[in-house]
Amino acid sequence: AMSWLPCLKKNKSPVPLGRTVFQKHNPPVQQNYQALLETCLKNKHLFTDENFPAHISSIGTGALLKKLPRNIQWKRPHALHKTPVFYAANRKQLDLCQGLVGNCWFLAALEALTFHQDILATVVPQNQSFERKYAGIFHFRFWHFGEWVDVVVDDRLPVNEAGELLFVSSVFKNVFWGALLEKAYAKLYGSYEDLQIGQVSEALVDFTGGVNVRIKLAAAPPGLWGILTRATYSRSLMGCQTHLGKAYFPSVSLPCTQATKVLKNGLVAGHAYTVTGIRKVTCQYGPENLVRLRNPWGKIEWKGDWSDSSSKWELLSPKEKILLRKKKEDGEFWMSLRDFKIHFVDLVICKLTPDLMSQEDGKKWMYSLKSGRWVKGSTAGGSLRYCKDTFWMNPQYWLNILPNEDSKKTSGSCSVVISLMQKHSSKHRNRAPHLFIGFSLYKILEDYSKQGKVINRKLPPAFFTWHLPVNNHPVFNDEREVTHDFHLEPGAYVIVPSTLEPQQESEFILRVFSRKHVLREMGGNTTFTLSKEIVDRYEGKIWEDFFTKHFEQYPEINAVHLQRILNNISWRHFQSFRLSFSLDACQGILALLDLNASGTLTIQEFRVLWKRLLFYLEVFQKRDTSRSGKLDLVELHAAVQETGISLSNEVCNLMAIRYGDPDLKISFESFVCFMLRVEIMGEAFRNLTQDGKGIYLRESEWMMMTLYS
Repeated sequence: AMSWLPCLKKNKSPVPLGRTVFQKHNPPVQQNYQALLETCLKNKHLFTDENFPAHISSIGTGALLKKLPRNIQWKRPHALHKTPVFYAANRKQLDLCQGLVGNCWFLAALEALTFHQDILATVVPQNQSFERKYAGIFHFRFWHFGEWVDVVVDDRLPVNEAGELLFVSSVFKNVFWGALLEKAYAKLYGSYEDLQIGQVSEALVDFTGGVNVRIKLAAAPPGLWGILTRATYSRSLMGCQTHLGKAYFPSVSLPCTQATKVLKNGLVAGHAYTVTGIRKVTCQYGPENLVRLRNPWGKIEWKGDWSDSSSKWELLSPKEKILLRKKKEDGEFWMSLRDFKIHFVDLVICKLTPDLMSQEDGKKWMYSLKSGRWVKGSTAGGSLRYCKDTFWMNPQYWLNILPNEDSKKTSGSCSVVISLMQKHSSKHRNRAPHLFIGFSLYKILEDYSKQGKVINRKLPPAFFTWHLPVNNHPVFNDEREVTHDFHLEPGAYVIVPSTLEPQQESEFILRVFSRKHVLREMGGNTTFTLSKEIVDRYEGKIWEDFFTKHFEQYPEINAVHLQRILNNISWRHFQSFRLSFSLDACQGILALLDLNASGTLTIQEFRVLWKRLLFYLEVFQKRDTSRSGKLDLVELHAAVQETGISLSNEVCNLMAIRYGDPDLKISFESFVCFMLRVEIMGEAFRNLTQDGKGIYLRESEWMMMTLYS
């Protein structure tokens, strides 16, 4: 994508003013999943989707066809595997791999989505399977230009002669949710080929309806680690992209033509990656900030410092090394924050609420959405620098920023996020190139707004001659969406969205996020404004300030401090009894999470614990059907299964004996200790095993893992 250019195609003759037929965006065909499912079940036949047929036309018409093998067949999962599964039980496994379509941007966003089960369940409805009520029909939900749309597909998937999926597949060959989701996304945008080119930021928004923050890593803010930390431990999805650069031909075969772009350091040039985690580790020379990334190909990893084979791991304690390093060619790897800023261009963070960059208190945000269009001869005025005479013709929006009464912040400025997204008329996503779009924001002085009618009519050309925009140099990008963060004083403003050149037609949506505002269109043809309140329901948000203040006083906490913090929290979900943690339980928790064997927890380690506690609390509450505050053996089995972990009956029974009371019932405190041990020991095994069957440990490592945990 390119930034604003002062002038493009100057020699092109201007389009004459006058009425033209406006090409509206074609919304996807709506099909009723439930009605279609019931019809198929009643008639005892499998669904076939005539709107996206099992035909070469659904794959595409261009370059992608050249990559395809001979004799393509379309087969249903039951013909590919004897026990197909829609969604894998082990939800922590990043199991998707890219196929022949060059859609690493889509896969990188999808893998970011797997870290948030509630958001994933919105996109991928979980009550679907290849057994119960199976009729060859599945559905998925995407946020599509301002509204959630349901996309229905049949389960016929393109395969080669060997029966291998051509496009997205799973490491576990019987898991098909990724392949079916990709098919639904391809249907939404016209064909598989329409997914060939894209940006991770686009898919993140399509999966969430969230707002993107884009950070240029070459000019990253000093507080980048703090931003990454807040994003990791809140409801955010993160992706990034490498530089374009010189490449060499690797000896391995890769799933797409990007094989020629693998660099000597193991990174792929011009490629999207998922940010899967961060960690501040304790080295012998001091702390080091690490970022964990995953290549959507499922292989080909970074070879520098902190890579799987790096000697840097020897600087850590045995336990920290065991639990962080995975010596597997699975596409996931660690690198230092310093190297991350050097080798990657952009970091994209998608937030469900736009409070990532804001230091304001409170959880409530207001969200407004307006649909508009640029029409030749009417509202397609172009940018101010390109054509001053027609700029005023663009749609204009009155924005009144109101002071946030709930905020404890003393400063008068308010955090405001403005997003402009263009909509193409073409059914096919990549058939029409993106226009260069952007917007200008103007402050309306009090004496000007007192004229009364200013809200109801467009600002005249003279206004733009004598007033400069708040964003002095509006950025115009040939991207689907342009987003900007502002810190604005309360008052009246006008937003003017435009294309770079005049007389370019497109529909668009304008979104505004702030604590409190009013948004309306100026001029006679006012349209409906969708406004709603967003509440960040993420429970951890409530206590973030409390934790931060405590750790400012005690940078590292011992078991006594941990007990004090946990027992001072108002566990609102537990109405029937008071939840408390014993010192013994806190010592056990600390031993499990204290990776560098310091005897204390840092705020980073505590945040990991807090996120797990909230998850365990939700599962425990759901399975404690008697509301006794304890789980019996049957409920314990169900709770463990709910977390996505597979344990044998023997192990569950053994853990009930170890952690339960004399009646083998498990309290929430014991459930936390039990689940933390299971998760950490499982992670250690997966990181250490070479064949998935066993592990080799030195005596010191064995002692570290068994005695101090």
